[in-house]
Amino acid sequence: MTTMYELAKEEYAALGIDTEAVMAKLAGKPISVHCWQGDDVLGFDQEGGLSGGIQATGNYPGRARTFEELTTDFEAAMALVPGAKRINLHASYAVFTDENPWVDRDALEYKHFEPWVAWAKARGFGIDFNPTIFGHPMMNNELSLSSPDAATRDFWIRHCKACRKISQQIAEALDDETLCNIWIPDGLKDVPADRYGLRERLRDSLDAIYAEKYDRVIDSCESKVFGIGLESMTVGSNEFYLAYAATHPGVYDLLDLGHFHPTENVADKLSALLLFFDKVPLHVTRPIRWDSDHVVLFDDPVKEMAMEVAHCPGAWEKVIIGLDFFDASINRVGAWAIGTRAMEKSLLYALLQPAAQLKEMQDTYRFTEKMALSEQAKSMPFGAVWDEYCRREGCPTDGEVYPLVAAYEAKILPTRQ
Repeated sequence: MTTMYELAKEEYAALGIDTEAVMAKLAGKPISVHCWQGDDVLGFDQEGGLSGGIQATGNYPGRARTFEELTTDFEAAMALVPGAKRINLHASYAVFTDENPWVDRDALEYKHFEPWVAWAKARGFGIDFNPTIFGHPMMNNELSLSSPDAATRDFWIRHCKACRKISQQIAEALDDETLCNIWIPDGLKDVPADRYGLRERLRDSLDAIYAEKYDRVIDSCESKVFGIGLESMTVGSNEFYLAYAATHPGVYDLLDLGHFHPTENVADKLSALLLFFDKVPLHVTRPIRWDSDHVVLFDDPVKEMAMEVAHCPGAWEKVIIGLDFFDASINRVGAWAIGTRAMEKSLLYALLQPAAQLKEMQDTYRFTEKMALSEQAKSMPFGAVWDEYCRREGCPTDGEVYPLVAAYEAKILPTRQ
């Protein structure tokens, strides 16, 4: 009996697309999945709430409260997702024990993350890392690395230095590389009197942080256009970090889909950066009106981003894909699974597009023919290839995901009430 996949395979082959090669290529591209969806970004090291323009809205029951609960939930979610995975940690998820008691963020060491490394190694996950520069008493009027207060700046410089050293040790333990991404919420609610001084202090802080070189750490800085309570000025703008990265080899400008003006097309920025940088890190999210970090869906902005990753020369190897969303209004395991699957689905969709033919038509000014082929590709039997990819990866198809999430919720989450 001819299966739907076999029919789809033939139809794509008629356009010169090898679905077998596409699935094999996708299976090897890791997605770095953020740990903070599982507990609403609260972490393990502070009792207070969020700050720095971050909000996780909703009160769905059963958020993870401990390392054991968070890793159990993460495993449950990733079992529903095809392809290679990494876990992206914030420093606030340090694991404190009687043997390794609590220390403040500027005194963190590798030992506070050894449980994460042992867990990830046993499951074949890579690890990426982030200093946690929010939700802390030393966020002096929502300023950290750009603060006019030297003691505040020095605290956060020590924290970032500690995180880069931890990233190196994680990478060594896993025989890998670790992306260490710095994001700060620094900014002002009202019109600034001195933008230059804030950015000068941030530059000098970064210079101090990056003074020591590590051979297994990929350093990046993440820009933002604005934050809640910081509407008038964000110190770490994209222009600032792009200029810093361009003049500091080994530091990269991380693009977050929610950290730009709503009318900007972040996918359009990729080809520009790929011409000049050997790595471009991403945080894929779904902004609605602002940086709301909704769960990623199989929608046009993500598909267009995936097209750039799939078809810009060298982009598949250069682009580091991470996710960044947190929704406390829905089942968190379901959010992880649906959002990560949407990223995988977008990459598969992009790989199955007749990109070479479309490029050739563009370069020979056959724009009507290009439009026609592009529309034809949208109705190709993509779903049959996605289902086959999930099956080969030992994962459920789309219609099977929610029942498995609901069963996990019924078994596990009532114990957390």
